[in-house]
Amino acid sequence: MNTLVTMSATALERLISDALMGCGVVSASVASVARALTQAEVDGHEGHGASRIPSYSMNIKCGKVDGRATPVAHRVRPGLIHVDASHGFAYPAIDLAIDHLASAAKEQGMAAAAISRSHHFGVAGYHAERLAEHGLMALVIGNAPKAIAAWGGKRPMFGTNPIAFAAPRESASPLVIDMALSRVARGLVMKAAQTDEPIPDDWALDIEGRPTTNAKAAMAGTMAPVGGAKGAALAMMIDLIGGAFIGAHFGFEASSFFDDKDGPPNVGQLLIAFDAAAIIGGAYFSRIETLISEVESEDGVRLPGARRLARREAAARDGLFIPARLIDEAKALAARN
Repeated sequence: MNTLVTMSATALERLISDALMGCGVVSASVASVARALTQAEVDGHEGHGASRIPSYSMNIKCGKVDGRATPVAHRVRPGLIHVDASHGFAYPAIDLAIDHLASAAKEQGMAAAAISRSHHFGVAGYHAERLAEHGLMALVIGNAPKAIAAWGGKRPMFGTNPIAFAAPRESASPLVIDMALSRVARGLVMKAAQTDEPIPDDWALDIEGRPTTNAKAAMAGTMAPVGGAKGAALAMMIDLIGGAFIGAHFGFEASSFFDDKDGPPNVGQLLIAFDAAAIIGGAYFSRIETLISEVESEDGVRLPGARRLARREAAARDGLFIPARLIDEAKALAARN
């Protein structure tokens, strides 16, 4: 039975922090990781939230991620910085990148940050939204360990390789468009595998390339790409950026986030930020509202990100519903501290 426990976002963040400290993670990384996992849970992305506690602790124990690493940044071009995550958690490295981009993109009109020797980076839209809160349009991408086959193949080759875009608004939360290049985030399949729950038959394929409802068989097989051949091609594009431009591993070279085999995954992320007002000034804000108003004027149309904002309201009102087994595991990890 999958018993759920109700708790506030503040309580969950504190629990995750305690669990990470019990695993030996340094305080600066603890705050960054706990904040990101909690926000994922608040926004309804449970596959990137508390369900990551078991795999993160396993990755720390086996050395896939260094909980004591400190990211290091250096400028390689006026509009480009390289952040070495040092095989630590991705979130502190992304924090460093966002701090740089918040000023550099305003100064130069646009700027980018490439992150190497990185790890799972959670909800891509979370990072893009943070840039949008600085008045920047943002594009965030990252490659991941193999999960999607090349079109026509059966062997996992590319990661689910998410893409996120965010645009600031003057009097509303940023518009955020966030998608994995698989039909669903692999974290949802992982979550189903943890609880032996079935999945829809269009989410994934088994090792023979057949649609499956068995989450464990799906984890051993491949994820179905969004949009068929086009999704697989986009996944390849992001893998090229991560592996060839940034110098991280390609998806087929990267070790899994979900086991204790092999070394650090060494994946990469790229954040690109544009000063939204760089070309047409404050008129940008009226232009974006013209489009949004037109989109929302049609019955039945939902603006991207509407579910995320609704979940935030519900979480503030009703709390979060976390599987008891995850809470128990987090408490056990915290007790080591």
